[in-house]
Amino acid sequence: MLQLTRTFTGCPAGPLKYLVLPHANLIVYPSADAVVILNASSLSLVRVLALREVFPGTQQTVSCLAVDPALKVIVVSTGTRIAAWSLSGVQSNIFRVHSSLILPDGDPVTALDCRAGLLAIGSQKGLSVFTLILENDLLTWTKKWFTGAVTPRSVAFSPTLAYIATTTTPDATQVRVYSTASGIENQVITHPRPVSDVLWRYSSTSRGDDPVLFTVTSDSVLRIFLPVVDSPHRLQLHLAIDSFTSLTPSNNLGISSYSTSKIIWLDKEIIGPVVKTLLEGSSVDSRDVETEKLREIDEEKLDLFIRVFGDGSLVFSAVANIDRKPPTLLRHFIISRSPPGAIYPPPLNIYILPRAELTGLTLVTSPPLRTFEVSALSLLSGQADSFLLCAAGLDKLPLQDSKVSHFVRTPAGRGVAVVRESGGETWMVTDSGANLFQVKSWPSADHVVVLDGGKLIATYSADHSELLLHSNPPSVLTLPRISALFSAPSQSEHESIVGVTDEMSILHIHISTTPCPTLVLHSCDALPLPKRPKLILPVDPMAWSGTTMSDYDHLLSISDEGELRFWILEHGKSSGWRCTGKVRTGRTKFTNARCSSAKKSVLVTRDADGQELTIWDSNESEFASGLEHRRIFSAAEPIHDLDWASTPDNQSILAVGFTHHVELLCQQRKTYFDDDPGWVIYCKVEIGSFVPYPISDSIWLANGSFLVGAGHQMFLFSQTSSFARDTSCSLFESVARSNGPLDDYHPQMLLQCLLWGKLSLVKRIIVKMAQSSQTSNEFHWQPLPIEEYYGKEWTTRRAKPYDFLVGSTNQGELSEDQGFSRALVESLIEQLETHPLSHLTPNEHAHLIVLIQTTLEIDEQRRALDANGFRYVLSMRSFYILNRRIASDPNSPQSGGDIARKTGWRDRLRYRDMIWAFHSESQDILLNTSVAACNGKMLWSDARALGVFIWLNSVDVMRSHMETIARNQYMSGDLRDPTACSLFYFALGKFKLVHGLWRQAVWHKEQAIMLKFLSNDFTKPRWKTAALKNAYVLLSKQRFEYAAAFFLLGGSLKDAVSVCIKQLSDFQLAIALARVVEQGNDGPVFQGILRNTVLPMAVEGGNKWLCSWAFWMLRRRDLSVRVLLTPLQDIVDAFGISVKDVGEPYFDDPSLALLFSQLRSKTLQTATGTSEISGKSEFNFVLQVARVFCRMGCHALALDLVRSWSFERPTAVPAVDFKSPPSPETSHGSLTRDPFLLRRRSSIVIDMDIESRTPSGQSTPKARATVREEEPDRLARKAGLGSLIKSAKHDIQVPEFDLNAFF
Repeated sequence: MLQLTRTFTGCPAGPLKYLVLPHANLIVYPSADAVVILNASSLSLVRVLALREVFPGTQQTVSCLAVDPALKVIVVSTGTRIAAWSLSGVQSNIFRVHSSLILPDGDPVTALDCRAGLLAIGSQKGLSVFTLILENDLLTWTKKWFTGAVTPRSVAFSPTLAYIATTTTPDATQVRVYSTASGIENQVITHPRPVSDVLWRYSSTSRGDDPVLFTVTSDSVLRIFLPVVDSPHRLQLHLAIDSFTSLTPSNNLGISSYSTSKIIWLDKEIIGPVVKTLLEGSSVDSRDVETEKLREIDEEKLDLFIRVFGDGSLVFSAVANIDRKPPTLLRHFIISRSPPGAIYPPPLNIYILPRAELTGLTLVTSPPLRTFEVSALSLLSGQADSFLLCAAGLDKLPLQDSKVSHFVRTPAGRGVAVVRESGGETWMVTDSGANLFQVKSWPSADHVVVLDGGKLIATYSADHSELLLHSNPPSVLTLPRISALFSAPSQSEHESIVGVTDEMSILHIHISTTPCPTLVLHSCDALPLPKRPKLILPVDPMAWSGTTMSDYDHLLSISDEGELRFWILEHGKSSGWRCTGKVRTGRTKFTNARCSSAKKSVLVTRDADGQELTIWDSNESEFASGLEHRRIFSAAEPIHDLDWASTPDNQSILAVGFTHHVELLCQQRKTYFDDDPGWVIYCKVEIGSFVPYPISDSIWLANGSFLVGAGHQMFLFSQTSSFARDTSCSLFESVARSNGPLDDYHPQMLLQCLLWGKLSLVKRIIVKMAQSSQTSNEFHWQPLPIEEYYGKEWTTRRAKPYDFLVGSTNQGELSEDQGFSRALVESLIEQLETHPLSHLTPNEHAHLIVLIQTTLEIDEQRRALDANGFRYVLSMRSFYILNRRIASDPNSPQSGGDIARKTGWRDRLRYRDMIWAFHSESQDILLNTSVAACNGKMLWSDARALGVFIWLNSVDVMRSHMETIARNQYMSGDLRDPTACSLFYFALGKFKLVHGLWRQAVWHKEQAIMLKFLSNDFTKPRWKTAALKNAYVLLSKQRFEYAAAFFLLGGSLKDAVSVCIKQLSDFQLAIALARVVEQGNDGPVFQGILRNTVLPMAVEGGNKWLCSWAFWMLRRRDLSVRVLLTPLQDIVDAFGISVKDVGEPYFDDPSLALLFSQLRSKTLQTATGTSEISGKSEFNFVLQVARVFCRMGCHALALDLVRSWSFERPTAVPAVDFKSPPSPETSHGSLTRDPFLLRRRSSIVIDMDIESRTPSGQSTPKARATVREEEPDRLARKAGLGSLIKSAKHDIQVPEFDLNAFF
């Protein structure tokens, strides 16, 4: 997660105001057109209050500021306008607009003070007092009185609100005292020097309502005024303290002497409780010097003053007898003086604030703005080591009040230029990205580039068409008029500069270092494009990996048609711009675009529904359009800014900037079961809660820091932990865990290893997990060597018939499985349930346990279950466990800070998993396992969810299982309703059985009529017609399932199937009825379902698995394998499928490659289909699957795939006698070297007429006329296919057909 670590809100130019709250102390100061509120202890930002919140459109600076400590109200003014905010609730960061006031024109505010609902306003024309009233449920200010007077420079209410003291302009030597009640001027107090500060003394132990006034003049003389005994409304001078001047500052430290700070009176309401706490903690008999001082302060009710000299030393003094009655001689004395350098450089203003622990104080200085933690006892003793610096603000910057326009960074993000409305400055990234250090500034310019980590800048002036390098001496280069300017990585000492002219020419500028930095125009070329691009943008080179930055692309061009092209600058003999890739997006109305160094591009286009944001990858092929993410944003919340960053392992992070927040998007790892979006919102950077300004720009910097500009202020966010269980995890690590390489034990990695036949590897991982969990309390994993994933091929022996009975075992298997046992697995599962692995979501953790259990079960029965059956069982178990967890916990999955996946309930297995069962030779075991997963009673909803009647091949098994489902349907309800099972029994032709069930349904209102009707002979046309008529009546009553049953009763399978498809939207039910009634796969109704329903639905949904199955059932196995790699539009045209639209095919499934490797040489028909696929397409397909593996975090499997994939041509393979039965286990062999695949290829099935045509009577469809000429490798495949057919015909020696052989 990103955390706000540094704010750049401007340095206070004058005195601060503060609010003392029960749980925090706040300091308040004006900054440009806003008020900044900071936490006094840490200087962390609490809130920014802008005048635009009260007066929209106001851009004037704040002139006056006042704080009402009683009502917690902040009042500011600008010109004639006054705005007030109040603290809402108990929190210290919730401020709401309180009220507003506008004075007459021509009378701007010059001074403010606010106390207990009274507002004193000094203006150009005089002094006025307003009172706060509630009118029509609105707080309003009502003028109490106004007096024309000399323009007040400052105003201050007395503690009792009876008097107002003012200083005036231009005669600053006078202090005027007014009556708050009447506005009458009571007294004018003249001073020999200009008055710099006026302060009323307040103390709960003071003499009633008698005011005490402190004044400080420019010569640092403190004067104390007390009321006259006979005239209490008048003040007279009782003491003038000039003794500070006798304490000359020392310069023993050799440090320069600064001006002396103001004299600060320490508020007794703050110091008093601290002194009492210290005395209570000391011994009663204690007589040390510090304790005696505390007792004197407490007993004598001393007034304390503090002052900082220019050498950084602090002087504490006290005045006694102020509260004496009658007034007596005031006594002043020095309490302590700290050594020089205690606070250095010395500030102009000092503020003492309380802390939660009453033995300490918070000391805040301004300027410079700093906060210290101070021990009260050490402070009063004058000890130099008592000041602990907690935080320090920035020094005042010349342009800190100018609005931020945008940011420009160096290629590596180690320096950034802040471009403001009236100029700009450069900053360097320090403290590992947690801070910025200001380097230099420059006047206004049209374009700016920053170089050398912020140490060097170049500015371009459009008026003079000159590029100025701010070096010593400066270097100037005259250029054509340019529209964009940016820096680019370079192999030389300095980064290079790239400019784009108005004519879209590219200027490449070098910086020569000898004898001094000089600008040199290296080249001026246009990009080699057929037409002028619409945009040329720099690539965000924010990739902090080990790759040299010069290896990345430099430019992105976008055409009017939305084609993206990536460009890199070539060096050497053929210098120029070379295109490294392109992507056709089809987007035209784009408003914003950015490209990352990892070749991820984002486009924002105008859409009818708002704004469309699309993210594109540069790897475009016939199997990937490049589109990774699409999202529509409302037009009411426009996207203002886009910026890319990359993690050290090249994971991309996209920042999408809106008006008041920035969304950070990162890639999400693909999973085998979930269709989650490819990109998700990792977190939001919100500033709207504490800053009212809209975001002007945001940018990534080095080390994953993120800089946001709003108004004239900047906010730096840095990496922090987002994992509750791992406080050391940074943003980059968190993003890597959501999309980077997986650990060997991660359930997704284990699942893919099992799917690809690496059972022995999975068992070794499980054994290693058990050993790691047993040896230490914390789970530590040492990654497996990559060679474990693609070791030498290992094949099992074929078992003899008696081996299974006597338990004969090969010694190789013993060594391979050493340590893996039921006891070990059960112990590991118990350990995992007690101590879940970190960084796994609850779903992933549950899935891991399921995979470990399934691996054990499969290993124990692997002799009876083949590889495809194994894949089905894995998917089925995962399907049920994930659904079960979602049903039990709707909020699941959740992880401690991990990016949550929106895994939803699934109604069925994916067709992919059903097809594995279809191609399995262990369907009896699969059916038993499926029934067991349904608690032994499979209903039709369960059969549909598992696709049972899609993958079953045996007609007898289908009929038997349908009867079981019918019985379970009948028994599922408490009332034993015959209508629930009639459809299935009628499909089986068991009319009499249904008749018997109706006899038991005495509770059913239709029992009598159904008993009478079912007693008829439905083999006769009359009763068939009656059944059909009843079916139509049931349709009109919307009893669709019962209507389908009556259609079957009437012998109309076609109508029953139509009801299932159209009214029930259940094509699986239609398939089940057709296959059972027609007792096979060649019936016209079933073939019609495949042609008219399944294929169009699969094509429109882009589902290649379902397409492959449908063609297989249609005896077009050539198309069954071709459809896996061929564009669906070609298949539609070749087969004549009627569809409205061809869906986007889903190639992000590595199991497609597994299915293709199985089918491509399984039969002569599939070999024919394989020969129609070009080698280039197969090559691109394998690369796409490898990329998908990487997106899933299975990088080792991706490497194994590209290493071991064999681009085989169909050839006749001699039979090989394997010594072991079918098994999913291939040790840690290569992905495509599955013994099962080899075994199938060795005995290729003859499923076509070798002489001429396929069994369906149609020749293999040709590609569309628009398809380019056949590639050479495709011709070679066809030649290979011819030799295969000849050899197959020769080897098998099929006898000629002889009719006499049947007699």
